[in-house]
Amino acid sequence: MKFGKVDTPELIDFTLPEDHPETAVLLSKTKSSKALNVYVGCAKWNRQDLKNFYPRGTKDELVYYATQFNSIELNATFYRLFPAEQFSKWYDKTPEGFKFFPKLSQDISHLRRLNDKVYPFVDAYLDAASNLKEKLGTIFLQMHNNFGPKNWDRVVQFVEYWPKEFPLAIEFRHTDWFNDEKVSQELYHLLETKNIANVLVDTAGRRDLVHMRLTNNEAFIRYVGANHSTDYPRLDDWVQKLEKWVAVGLSDIHFFVHQNLEVESPLLSAYFIEKLNMVLGTQLPIPVTQSASQKKLF
Repeated sequence: MKFGKVDTPELIDFTLPEDHPETAVLLSKTKSSKALNVYVGCAKWNRQDLKNFYPRGTKDELVYYATQFNSIELNATFYRLFPAEQFSKWYDKTPEGFKFFPKLSQDISHLRRLNDKVYPFVDAYLDAASNLKEKLGTIFLQMHNNFGPKNWDRVVQFVEYWPKEFPLAIEFRHTDWFNDEKVSQELYHLLETKNIANVLVDTAGRRDLVHMRLTNNEAFIRYVGANHSTDYPRLDDWVQKLEKWVAVGLSDIHFFVHQNLEVESPLLSAYFIEKLNMVLGTQLPIPVTQSASQKKLF
């Protein structure tokens, strides 16, 4: 994942910003009595990317991955529309309780940029992805860096069309969505009204995307490590932030670990899960990874 990559991560201030003032209000307003749901995973299960994670002789990477994690941020669905049969196979390979959080196709977000030609693609995508049944988590839409507020009408039309039975999160990357107060307030209101999660991206080169504004009772967080020793204290900060949000009403945590070079994503995930279990009292399985001494390589 090259987005937000910098050559000198040691020079970046990774301090998490203060919460947007409306986040606590939103969480208090949407607080429920349901149990806390926490899903933590990587972006992919490819052996080449997750080097040294799979035991020698592993025949099916997804089957093994799903014994170690309770979820996956499914980036593969961004690059092409898989047939319904493929989603069914993924369903059959994973255990009860496992969830997929797939990215919408680039045909929708990047090539057609939410124009009025995208809707047949949306329908085809949802028809196929629905074969994940109860293992289908929040679907997320990632817009291009240059998709700015001038496209507001397209965003409104898209969220009006989106079927309510499919949870949705949207990642906006153009800085004007967050730096123009009038624009941001309109966007947050729209997402709140439609119960759509506002994706938080924690990456070195785009600190403006850690906007700390939740728009429903879901923290959908895409964490991008820099393959640097700062990756671990950054995760500690997220544990503290999530503890605070849970205390005021957060009920759904969806946290996905990336790196510029993905080889250590399972190790970072295991570290994060262990800390989260201690603080929140959750009982997520801790993935089996290389020795914690591996951290010294950063």
